Amino acid sequence: MQSEPCLVAVVDDEESVRRALGRLIRSAGFSVETFGSAVEFMHSLQRHRPDCVVLDLRMPLVSGSEVQSAIMRSGAVLPVIIITGDDGPESRERALRQGACAYLRKPVDDTALLDAIQAAITPA
Repeated sequence: MQSEPCLVAVVDDEESVRRALGRLIRSAGFSVETFGSAVEFMHSLQRHRPDCVVLDLRMPLVSGSEVQSAIMRSGAVLPVIIITGDDGPESRERALRQGACAYLRKPVDDTALLDAIQAAITPA
């Protein structure tokens, strides 16, 4: 009996980024669900929980950092991989301190992202 592929959520306000990352992640054998906003993603957590989330740091209304904080406060075990085009030492430090599995700068290296997803979903 084959198990379901792991579900990876991609949360990014740029449609082209969501599409490209979705194709890449699917090509590695994962299921993918994409969200154009943090609010849309947070609402989806009421229905089901992905195995990993690839989360853009800078988004309008609710930032990736705020989503990461909410996940942490909820006590949910949800591996988070941060992606950003606006890298800064403070942002990196805060994301990693809040438990991000990886912090990757856009444009994201395909291999680095897939390696980070695999590491995030593989039990220690």
